[in-house]
Amino acid sequence: MKKCGILNRDVSEIVAGMGHTDMLVVCDAGLPIPSNARRVDLALSENNPRFADVLRVILRELSVEKVIAEQETETQNPAVYQEIMEVFPDTPVEKIPHAEFKKMLGQVKAIIRTGEFTPYANVILVGGVVY
Repeated sequence: MKKCGILNRDVSEIVAGMGHTDMLVVCDAGLPIPSNARRVDLALSENNPRFADVLRVILRELSVEKVIAEQETETQNPAVYQEIMEVFPDTPVEKIPHAEFKKMLGQVKAIIRTGEFTPYANVILVGGVVY
């Protein structure tokens, strides 16, 4: 049995397989996920697990060079926007329109769906390097 870190087998495998500039999505329960995308569905119930909680666990193991967030998050979900900024205090956060964000979903390595029940709680994590 694994003692620490990411215990979910699929999430652990995805994070271990990430390379520089690979993209990983962490999203709310309502984001439309393309049928051909690799999906890890962590949603158990409303707000379980929370978006920010999943981000924090992933960041213990993943180097992130840049975050891509939706422009709408700042005004439509300021609490989640603040959480994103707190989780990534020293990481550049690029903001793009929701429609453009959805178009990028076909380019990502995987999409991890949380139980977050608030709108625009979605980010793309761009893999960094540790050296």
